[in-house]
Amino acid sequence: MSTTDFTLKTLQDTLDKQEGIVLLDFWADWCAPCRAFSPIYEKVASDHDDVTFGKVDTEAERQLAAGFEIQSIPTLMAFRDGILLFRQPGMLPEKSLRELVEKVKGLDMDEVRAQIAAEEAKS
Repeated sequence: MSTTDFTLKTLQDTLDKQEGIVLLDFWADWCAPCRAFSPIYEKVASDHDDVTFGKVDTEAERQLAAGFEIQSIPTLMAFRDGILLFRQPGMLPEKSLRELVEKVKGLDMDEVRAQIAAEEAKS
């Protein structure tokens, strides 16, 4: 599978309606680390048909980048079933990106939801 370019509308629809894993790469064309990370991201995406690998051009989608409070690019985020599980600025080496995908796949989402509910109950 290749990557998908997301906009404000398409990303919200995807996160609201799609179960499963969505990885997002926030990037810009002028960003050298973003350009270096892109082939790594594309390569890992091609090995995981069961994961949505998305890209958000922060120049074209300023409102979306602002909504996620992107302050540094590239920034990588991982969602599963619409829940944000990982957020990190900076590029990842291929091995680390592959490990991240496997860790997100291996999570017990019932346990994650229970932890979120417990934290919300404390507030």
